Amino acid sequence: MRIVLLGAPGSGKGTQARKLMADKNIPQVSTGDMLRAAAAAGTRFGVQAKPLIDAGNLVPDDVVLGIISERLGEPDAQEGFILDGFPRTTRQALDLEELLDQMGTPLDTAVLLDVDFEILMKRLTGRRTCSMTGKLLNVYFSSREELGECTGAGGELVQRVDDNEETISNRLAVYRENTEPLIEFYRQREKLITINAEGSVAEVYESLIAALS
Repeated sequence: MRIVLLGAPGSGKGTQARKLMADKNIPQVSTGDMLRAAAAAGTRFGVQAKPLIDAGNLVPDDVVLGIISERLGEPDAQEGFILDGFPRTTRQALDLEELLDQMGTPLDTAVLLDVDFEILMKRLTGRRTCSMTGKLLNVYFSSREELGECTGAGGELVQRVDDNEETISNRLAVYRENTEPLIEFYRQREKLITINAEGSVAEVYESLIAALS
C-alpha cells in the first residue's frame, strides 16, 4: 500500500496517517520529520539539508527527493508507505513519480481528505490548548462540558499565535494555488480517491479504510 495523502491544512492528514500507520504497519513519511531525521543521522542528503534547516531556509526539491529515496529504501517501507506533506506542487509530483518508478515502487493511490473551507477555518482558528492539562480543544466543536472542565479548574484556553484568521487564510490561499492542482494531476492518472473528511476522526477513518479496500 503506497499512498500520498492530500488535503488542506486542518483536513486531518496527520491524524489519519497515524491511525493507518498503526493498523497497517507501514510508515508515515512526513516531510518535516524525515528532513530532521536525515539531518540528525548525517545521511548523504541529510548533510546537504542540515545547514538549510538550521538557517530556516527551504530545502531544494532535489535534496528532498534524495532524502525520500533514502527513507523509502529502509526495511520498514518495503511493504508500503504513507507520504504526508510531499508533493506540494505539480512539479514535485512529477519528480516523485519518476523517482518511485525508478525504485520500482510506483504509487498506488492518492487520497484526498475533502473538507469545506469554512469548516477548515473553524477547525484552525478555533483551536485552543488548556493551560492546565495541555488538552487540545476547539471553541467551535468541543462540547461546553469539555471547555468548562478546563476553565472551571482554573485553566485558560490558549490560542497559538499562528492560529489567527489572517495567517490561516494565507495558508489556505497558498494551498489552493500550489497544492490543489494535484487533485486533477492524480485524477488524470486514475489514482485519486476522495474521502469526505468533515465527520469525526473515527467516521473519517472508517471511510478511508473502506475506500482503500
